[in-house]
Amino acid sequence: MKKQRFEKQRETVKEPLIHIVKRSDVPSWQSWTIRIVAVLLGMMACALFIQCITGLNPFAVFRSMWEGVFGTKGRIWQMIKEASLLLCIAVGLAPSFKLRFWNVGAEGQVLIGGLVSAAMMINYGGKIPNSILLFMMMVLAVLCGSLWGLIPAYFKSKYQTNETLFTLMMNYVALQLVEFFVDIWDKKQSHSVGVINAQTKAGWMPQIAGQQFLTMAIIVAIVTVGMYFYLTTSKQGFEITVAGESENTARYAGISVSKVIMRTVAISAGICGLAGFMEVSTVSHTISSLTAGGRGFTAIIVAWLGKFNPAAMALITFLLSFMSRGANQIASDFNFNKHASNILIGIILFFILGSDFFINYKLVFRQKTKEES
Repeated sequence: MKKQRFEKQRETVKEPLIHIVKRSDVPSWQSWTIRIVAVLLGMMACALFIQCITGLNPFAVFRSMWEGVFGTKGRIWQMIKEASLLLCIAVGLAPSFKLRFWNVGAEGQVLIGGLVSAAMMINYGGKIPNSILLFMMMVLAVLCGSLWGLIPAYFKSKYQTNETLFTLMMNYVALQLVEFFVDIWDKKQSHSVGVINAQTKAGWMPQIAGQQFLTMAIIVAIVTVGMYFYLTTSKQGFEITVAGESENTARYAGISVSKVIMRTVAISAGICGLAGFMEVSTVSHTISSLTAGGRGFTAIIVAWLGKFNPAAMALITFLLSFMSRGANQIASDFNFNKHASNILIGIILFFILGSDFFINYKLVFRQKTKEES
């Protein structure tokens, strides 16, 4: 009797209207199509926000955004500058994240790279040739950034500490170190060292073809291409992939997981330190607690959306830099509230992040049965 009642109840339970099914293998063209559609939908949502909240013409706002990025040669180079710094940090994070070592300490690693670069400019500017000074600044920035990353990497490989919290706390230590040395170097007690070597320009990256940021763009392009081949074709890149997927499998294959962690994080943090060197030597020519500018956290979004692929990250970086520069321009042209401009960026980012769901999963609707029809 109970069995018959149970079977009757089971027959009356309907299948859910929607099933969420994980996709097994998504072609590259399909995933990028989903992302492009997400961006277009995000822009439509932005247009709706602009029309309803501000009453402005959305097409005029988008045109202003385009002009803010590509309107003049100077604006184009400003976007290249922002994109280069952001991409450099994102490329640095890629190997760590692919290893499943969640390095959220890029801010601190950038600050340490910038700090040692500024220290070299202050103490050796004008005393040695500029080419040698720049080379020493770059090498020390990479080495110190690597050492800063090796501290949490060692404790992770040795004692299985939480790398997310460890690297996050290292950001605060780096921030206080910068504040400490700025107070030492600041002669006017204004909590700022100002522009370093403004007269001699010692430690400043020289211009190429009259362009201040061309050298930086070339360096970042070389690092991006190098990282792509490092992750996809090298033995160490293969070890990162295997250890990231399963540490037990890596050990079974004879791979030293602790060695892979130490080496990979050292490379990751060293590239972030390189970004600090370029910020000080090429962009701001000074050091402060704002040198990293939050790029270390934005780069996490870039690396994640690009699936740790440097080529994909370059496209994501371009999009984010375009939105950031364009939002500043519409804030200026239309007396737009700065926070409202950031809302536009947030809307598009929301759609881009949401597109990951539809790349990894699909919605399957319940098919009608004969009884339902």
